[in-house]
Amino acid sequence: MAQQGAFGVRDAARVGVGSDEITRLVREGEVIRVRRGAYVLSSVYAVAPRHEQYRLRVLAVLRSRPDLRASHHSALALLGIARFDMRDGVLEFECRGVRRRRVRAGLAINPWSEDDWTSHGPPTVSPAQACVQVATTAGFTSAVCAMDNALHKKLCTRAQLEEAAAQLPVLHRSVASRAIAAADGACESPGESRTRILLVDAGFGVVSQQEIRSGREFIGRVDFLVDGCVVVEFDGLMKYDGVDGRRNLAAEKTREERLNRLGYEVVRVIWSELNHPNELIRRVRVARALARERRAAMTRIGA
Repeated sequence: MAQQGAFGVRDAARVGVGSDEITRLVREGEVIRVRRGAYVLSSVYAVAPRHEQYRLRVLAVLRSRPDLRASHHSALALLGIARFDMRDGVLEFECRGVRRRRVRAGLAINPWSEDDWTSHGPPTVSPAQACVQVATTAGFTSAVCAMDNALHKKLCTRAQLEEAAAQLPVLHRSVASRAIAAADGACESPGESRTRILLVDAGFGVVSQQEIRSGREFIGRVDFLVDGCVVVEFDGLMKYDGVDGRRNLAAEKTREERLNRLGYEVVRVIWSELNHPNELIRRVRVARALARERRAAMTRIGA
């Protein structure tokens, strides 16, 4: 009956489970009612992380409403594209029967877009369409994070993003176009995307996933090389506990020492620091000044 834990009333009826039985299952806590006719098994939902719970709710609505397809950040959830700063309380869909967007009780129904992409799974708009739609509801940063991830996973091309943006109303087109111009498929996570946005906005020259070499020797690939002399690494929630963690920490310290000897300064960024951009920018500026002093000293002594 359940599709990955999500099902609709028609799915239940096909296996002989009627509305009275579903009502009993909801009352006893075995099934969660997402909305009328849309359900998720409690045993699946309870152990799922937050982003997966959201995906299950989207699937449940689709099982109950064959006239809909997922759009915006709901489509991102089904397509496996990273989402940032999304309102998980709102489920987004398109329907041929509406002319303007309406939001009611956590369900957003949008007019059917001119996207003729065919999904091989649950019905959704195309990856490119979903990314540009996010620009209209969640803004520039969320759109860039989605576009970076979609490009990185090769789920769409920049040309497809531009084509999708051209279909948007003029009012929303500029935000989507700015996001496309700022997108970088080399970034591997929303944390990296946000870090890059902050650095670029501050006026730094930023190159993503830059290889660092000493002559022919490969030192490593860094998340960002800033102004040619500062290595910025986004560590996210990296942990250094346990044997493997200590090995990773030792390896990182060794690599950082080698980068220092080559004239680079290293700045490490964790997720919480992205909420304090002024402090992050200050650290990078200090590191840039130190790197330039280091390189000037190395030149003087002929290192």
